[in-house]
Amino acid sequence: MPWQPGHPVWQLGFRPFYLLAALFAAVSIPLWLATYMGVNTGMLQVSMGWHMHEMVFGFAVAVVVGFLFTAGRNWTGLPTPQGWHLMALAAVWLAGRVAMLAATASVAAVIDMLFLPLSAWPLFMVLQRSGNHRNLFLVGLLALLTLANGLYHASVMGMLALSYFIPVQAAIFVIVLIETVIGARVIPMFTRNGAPGSTPVASPKRALVAVGLMAAASVAWIAGAPGVVTAPVCLAAGAMSLANLLAWQPQRTLRVPLLWILHLSYGWIAIGFALLAAASLQWLPASAAFHALTVGSMAGLVIGMMTRTTLGHTGRPLKAGRAETLMYWMVQLGAVARLAAAVGPASLALPALLLAGICWSAAFILYAVTYAPYLWQPRVDGREG
Repeated sequence: MPWQPGHPVWQLGFRPFYLLAALFAAVSIPLWLATYMGVNTGMLQVSMGWHMHEMVFGFAVAVVVGFLFTAGRNWTGLPTPQGWHLMALAAVWLAGRVAMLAATASVAAVIDMLFLPLSAWPLFMVLQRSGNHRNLFLVGLLALLTLANGLYHASVMGMLALSYFIPVQAAIFVIVLIETVIGARVIPMFTRNGAPGSTPVASPKRALVAVGLMAAASVAWIAGAPGVVTAPVCLAAGAMSLANLLAWQPQRTLRVPLLWILHLSYGWIAIGFALLAAASLQWLPASAAFHALTVGSMAGLVIGMMTRTTLGHTGRPLKAGRAETLMYWMVQLGAVARLAAAVGPASLALPALLLAGICWSAAFILYAVTYAPYLWQPRVDGREG
C-alpha cells in the first residue's frame, strides 16, 4: 500500500518528487491561465506572485531535490531519505503547495519555508559523512534558494521594501547555475555513451568560466546595474554557455531523443542570457528572457532528466519511445510559444500564451500517465531503489 514506508515509491527520492512535480506542473499552469483570463477561482489565492513562486519553489525545487537525493546516493553509496523520512518530506512539500493556495501569507510562509532546509540537511549529512566535498556546493545553492524564498515571503507580507520579482528571479538564476554545473558533468558523458561516433569534449575550465560569468551576470541583473554593464556580461555568459554546448557535439544526437532534448534545452540557457542582455538595455521585456530560462531550459532539462533518471533507476533501457519524444517536442513548442507571447504582436499574445500552456500541461500529463507505473512499482531488475 502506498501509505506504507516499504512501498516502492518511497525507496528513492526521484520516485515521489518526480510524480508530484509532474502532476503539479500539469494543473498549476491551467489554474494560472484561468485566473489570468478572469475566471473566478473562488477562495484559491492565485496571483502573478503565486504563479512565479510556485513554478520555482514548488515545481522546480521538487525536481531538484528528487534528483539530488537520487544522485547523492550514487555519489556516496550512503542512503538518502527513504521510507518514513521521504514520506514526511513529500508531505511537507505538499502542505506548502496547499498553504500557498489557501492559507494566509504568514501561515503559508512558515509552512512553505520548511521544505528546503529539511531537504538540504540530509543531503549535507551524506556528503559530509562520505567525504564527498566536491558536491557540497550544491547544499550551498539550496541554502541560497532558501534565502530567496524567505525574501519572497518577506516581500509579500510587507516586511521588506522589495518587489517579489527580485527573489524569484534570483532563484531562477540559482537553478540555472545548478543546471549548468550538472549539465557540464553529465551531458558530454551521456553523449559519448549514447551517440555513436561522437567525441564530445568536456572542459572543466570552460565550464567554470561559464559558471563565473553566469554568476556575475546574475548579480548584475539582481543589483539593477546599468544596462551598459549588465548586457556585456550577459552576452559573455551566453556565449560561453554556447561554446560549452558546441564542444559536446549536439549535431551527433539528432537521432537520439534522450540526448537531443538535453542539448536543445541547454541551448536555451545561451538564448536566455542573450535575451537578458537585450532586456537590460530595455529592448525586450524581461519576461522573454526569464521564460527562455524557465520554460525552454529548466522545463526542457527537467523533462529530459526525469525520463532518463526514471528509466535508468527503475532498471529499464535508456531509450526514448514515442511518448518521450512527444513530451520533449511539447515542452520545446511551449517554450517557443511562450517566447512569442512575450515578444510577438499583441494580437497574438493570448493565443500564443494558451498554446504554451496547453503544450506544458500536455507534456507533464503524458509524463505522469506514462511513468507513474514505473515510479510506483519495484525496479524490473530486482535491485534496490
